[in-house]
Amino acid sequence: MSELTKRDASEIVPAGFYDRIIGILKTARHRAYSAVNFSMVCAYWEIGRSIVEEQGYEERARYGDQLIQGLSERLTTDFGKGFDVSNLRYMRLFYLAFPIRDALRHELTWTHYRRLSKIKDESARVWYMNEAANEHWSTRQLDRQISVLYYERLLASRDRKSVAAEAQDRMSQLAPVDFIKDPYVLEFLDLKNYPALHENDLEQALIDHLQEFLLELGTGFCFVARQKLMRFDDDDFYLDLVFYHAVLKCYVIIDLKMGKLSHSDVGQMESYIRMFDALQKHDDDNPTIGLILCSEKNEAIARYSSLADGKQLFASKYVFELPSVEELQAQMESTRREFEGHPLPNGDDA
Repeated sequence: MSELTKRDASEIVPAGFYDRIIGILKTARHRAYSAVNFSMVCAYWEIGRSIVEEQGYEERARYGDQLIQGLSERLTTDFGKGFDVSNLRYMRLFYLAFPIRDALRHELTWTHYRRLSKIKDESARVWYMNEAANEHWSTRQLDRQISVLYYERLLASRDRKSVAAEAQDRMSQLAPVDFIKDPYVLEFLDLKNYPALHENDLEQALIDHLQEFLLELGTGFCFVARQKLMRFDDDDFYLDLVFYHAVLKCYVIIDLKMGKLSHSDVGQMESYIRMFDALQKHDDDNPTIGLILCSEKNEAIARYSSLADGKQLFASKYVFELPSVEELQAQMESTRREFEGHPLPNGDDA
């Protein structure tokens, strides 16, 4: 062994064995980083609590401002950056937003919590925290999901109780409708000024931005195929996009449509679902779900077709620009009326 050169000695280490050692070290480093990160998050929570207790919960204006300003100056002198007035105010807000420290998720960073603390609705705030931790969202991804009202669009589903239950219990029994949003916001495609857009252009753009599309689809979606071939007798059929849903344990077929939803679109998707179940579904899979993504909904078809059942077939609108909060809320109210069978404000049914 003494005659071996260092290079010779390194070459006798089996690749699989070395990979295991690397895995151990990377895991240890990640755990150490996470532990340090969460320790700082907890420290900021404690600072926030101390500020609140010293100021009083109503944050007495003059004393409160002077206290934070003075604290910022002294901490910056003793500990360096990270303790400016803005950050100390966030620590105070952090404690007020998350008064129970044991409820915090260790997977998230201080930047995550700064963003979460600004969400006024408590249920939404807790839901976004858990979803960000469970789905490993970056802060940029968290920002996007909040800005496009991810939680609020889920609450616009037919079964609001199930979605609310998910925020409390990740293991609760959820229905397919709880994973369908309306509308889907595809601003990341940058297609709003794309002239003469065709369905194949949209499909290619979604594939090119698959990571962002999966984020918009939400929890559980796994990409399987595009232009999936199904052959029946002498006929060939092609499905635009196929996903598998890890939570629902079923395949999800997505059909892309330009223009307004039609009866033929619904009928075609019904055929695709039956065909896919017959030719592709395994015995341990749940029934296949079909989702028609269209640029314009049709409330009459949504209400008076199999879309109204809300079991296997859904239709949602897609938009290429980030709507305002008011526009999204109006869209969600429209969707809720479709689902509940309520008349439109002018008394018309469609």
